Amino acid sequence: MSEVIVQTKSLTKVYGAGAAQVTALGGVDLSVYAGTFVAVMGPSGCGKSTLLNLLGGLDTPTSGDVVIAGDSLADLSDDKVTELRRRRIGFVFQFFNLIPVLTATENAALPLRLDGDPQASEKAREWLTRVGLGDRLDNRPDQLSGGQQQRVAVARALSTDPALILADEPTGNLDSKSATEIAQLLAQVSTKWGRTVLMVTHDPRIAAFAHRLVLMRDGQIVDDMPLDGSSTAPRAALEKAGLV
Repeated sequence: MSEVIVQTKSLTKVYGAGAAQVTALGGVDLSVYAGTFVAVMGPSGCGKSTLLNLLGGLDTPTSGDVVIAGDSLADLSDDKVTELRRRRIGFVFQFFNLIPVLTATENAALPLRLDGDPQASEKAREWLTRVGLGDRLDNRPDQLSGGQQQRVAVARALSTDPALILADEPTGNLDSKSATEIAQLLAQVSTKWGRTVLMVTHDPRIAAFAHRLVLMRDGQIVDDMPLDGSSTAPRAALEKAGLV
């Protein structure tokens, strides 16, 4: 059995109190193994983004626990959570979150610079070359297409050699062709480079590139199934679960 990279135990997040109380996540149990690519889907407000924020240590649960590569976030100080997030988790966002005045190399090297790595630029250039941007190392974001900017973001996420990549709607701001290329790249991150990828998406076509599909509704996991590469499987699963 592969190593469990991320695990949640009765993970619950409640916002507000009294009549205004909302349970965004209700007792979720999830295990994701090393080198797998998992897509999470469900309607708006189902808890997808809340789950991602809790997994990334960007928010704290009301109850339950998140374990990343053997470390329970509940047992770590705020400083240690920040350190784990910087070193063991890579983030890819819908709107790239690149710094406009920095080059592709400088953007990709940023997490390493923050960690004081003397080889930050070298590692960043290596990852940018791997993701197909070897000829764009010195370009700023405004000199790159949307798809190229997202590749920079993927290189930045990988630069610290993380155990886990969390991708929040990574193709949501891209045209169809670029979206497909980024989905293929995330699949490569998993299959070729052995990283664990957990991606939130609203697009069944993009979810089809994953190995596994997790469906959510009302803060709960309602289905969890393997995918075989069929382009129609995610939509069929959504229809079966009554989510479309």
